[in-house]
Amino acid sequence: MPFSKIYKLHFSPHRKYVKSLKNLLGFIPSNLNLYRMAFRHRSVAIPLKNGAKNSNERLEFLGDAVLGCVIAEVLFKLYPYKEEGFLTEMRSKIVSRVNLNQLAKKLGLDELIEFDNRMVNYPNKSGSLLGDAFEALIGAVYMDKGYNFTKDFIITRILKPHVDIHTLELTETNFKSKLIEWCQHHGKDITFEVIANAEGENSKLFTIQIDIDGENCATGRDYNKKNAEKLAAEKACEVLNI
Repeated sequence: MPFSKIYKLHFSPHRKYVKSLKNLLGFIPSNLNLYRMAFRHRSVAIPLKNGAKNSNERLEFLGDAVLGCVIAEVLFKLYPYKEEGFLTEMRSKIVSRVNLNQLAKKLGLDELIEFDNRMVNYPNKSGSLLGDAFEALIGAVYMDKGYNFTKDFIITRILKPHVDIHTLELTETNFKSKLIEWCQHHGKDITFEVIANAEGENSKLFTIQIDIDGENCATGRDYNKKNAEKLAAEKACEVLNI
């Protein structure tokens, strides 16, 4: 083991944090600041400039893209004869906020996240806390180690031990039905509306907007109208913490 890693693990003033990350990740991080940021929620972040904060939101954005790319490749190879709609639905099941929240808890991220404890009184704000941190962690690993390392990390440390893809294939996650039932139970009006594409956009791309009591709640986009509705419904369920 290189001396720099030995120092971080045994002699660094941050060695306790390094050991926690090594137990979680299976490797010693090079840039600790990235991982601290990945676990820092906006509620406790320090303002920087132009309204930005040193929170995990930017890493979350990056991690979401990297995670989606890796899972798309895994599914593409695993199901060589399945159509695009099936692959999209399977990817949605794996990266759904409910599933990412569960994965984050299995990995023990709840022990590392920094957030304002008062958030627990606001389910709509805290419901995606774990999943957001999970995506931010993927973004941190990518920035620290690169794409190929991150791809291997996702497959060997997350998908293989914690995600049963074939069981998910048989699991029906009907977010649209859940959303409609929730609205009926709470006496709210819900509409699914096809939104016209902006000028210059692909005319085959469907954009579905969900309005609840006349207010925009979520949107979903896909080349299949049904899948666009599913994506929009899932986002709405996430927003409403259903």
